[in-house]
Amino acid sequence: MFENLTDRLSGTLKKIKGQGRLTESNIKETLREVRMALLEADVALPVVTDFINSVKEGALGQEVQASLNPGQALIKLVQAELIKVMGEPNEGLNLRTNPPAIVLMAGLQGAGKTTTVAKLGRWLQETQKKKVGVVSADIYRPAAIKQLQTLANDLGLVFFESDLSQKPVDIANAAIEAAKKQFLDVVIVDTAGRLHVDDAMMSEIKELHAAINPIETLFVVDSMTGQDAANTAKAFNDALPLTGIVLTKADGDARGGAALSIRHITGKPIKFIGMGEKTDALELFHPDRIASRILGMGDMLSLIEEIEQKADKKVAEKLAQKLQKGKSFDLEDFRAQLQQMQNMGGLSSMIDKLPGMNEVPRHMKDKVNDKELARQIAVINSMTKQERAFPDLIKGNRKKRIAAGCGQELQDVNRILKQYTIMNKMMKKFKKGNLTNLMRGMKSNLRNMQM
Repeated sequence: MFENLTDRLSGTLKKIKGQGRLTESNIKETLREVRMALLEADVALPVVTDFINSVKEGALGQEVQASLNPGQALIKLVQAELIKVMGEPNEGLNLRTNPPAIVLMAGLQGAGKTTTVAKLGRWLQETQKKKVGVVSADIYRPAAIKQLQTLANDLGLVFFESDLSQKPVDIANAAIEAAKKQFLDVVIVDTAGRLHVDDAMMSEIKELHAAINPIETLFVVDSMTGQDAANTAKAFNDALPLTGIVLTKADGDARGGAALSIRHITGKPIKFIGMGEKTDALELFHPDRIASRILGMGDMLSLIEEIEQKADKKVAEKLAQKLQKGKSFDLEDFRAQLQQMQNMGGLSSMIDKLPGMNEVPRHMKDKVNDKELARQIAVINSMTKQERAFPDLIKGNRKKRIAAGCGQELQDVNRILKQYTIMNKMMKKFKKGNLTNLMRGMKSNLRNMQM
């Protein structure tokens, strides 16, 4: 996410970090490069201008000039300004109303609106413990209704039937009445999108909004459209009282122009960010955490939250107890860790949340392939129970049998055993309670391993 912007800003700020003092000259040069980085990231020009002016004013102030490390003080200024541009701490959804709380989703066609309805329903169901119903008022795209029904059935959301012969207002009202009878907490209404903003779409969605009076009206926008996303959101905001933005496809956005422009232009908060195609790939948008990611500082809070939500706690507790009793970490345990990582979306979903990953060369990051997890698990599955418990048994002929059993090469088996050995060494340090050694070992392995 936002890799190009991260690389440019991290490189620029690294140069000034070691400066003994800040002068108008080196501040000017640094801010010129920051300005170019933001413009290349497709951030809207008014946003860039205000950003640079604010940072410059702070950098020339007494507080930064008098600090022991003015280079680091400037980085803090840039970080604070990034947070300010993207908005204050996440406001979350306002569901304080007589149930069902109605959430209206608007946006252009192709932004991922229908998928986002399902993702939001799942998020409300799993993290807020809400009973959620969904309905499609998109009478122009027959596949939209079927798509939402399939997603709702997969996730256990209540789906309200609709068809192309009905009016959007009638569809929404019928769903809300049915939701009241079923004592649902939330109803999410999907609406029709167009390829561009037009009068017909705006008048239809205005009529729908007036009829159902939603407590939340969220605009769903593709972050890869850059500052155009902000301009489209402004057009919708002029027609509808938007309460927030959902940025989709952020995992494929190397620039970040939408995230940095949209709040400034619309005045509306970004409430959620979509980080992948899976229905669990929706995160609350925290400006401070995103700013840390952009500056290559990682986002450990989000990573910890993700692990807490998706990791199997029983597996983790079982391993911790095993290690505390002095038992060794074997290939069964290693397989369990790989499966946990697979359940959490793989390494690619976590990589930009790890601190210092901006220093890992791009060619190494590009080698991260989450399909490799499935291949590694297949290799371990091809071993006998005894081999998984006693890895030292795996020699010559056993390796050949394991490779043949999972349809892979001998070198794939050797690679897994090597990775297991590295992990086993780290687990021994953990067993001794030496967390510092564990972290140092992990950093060293990240640097030396070819992912």
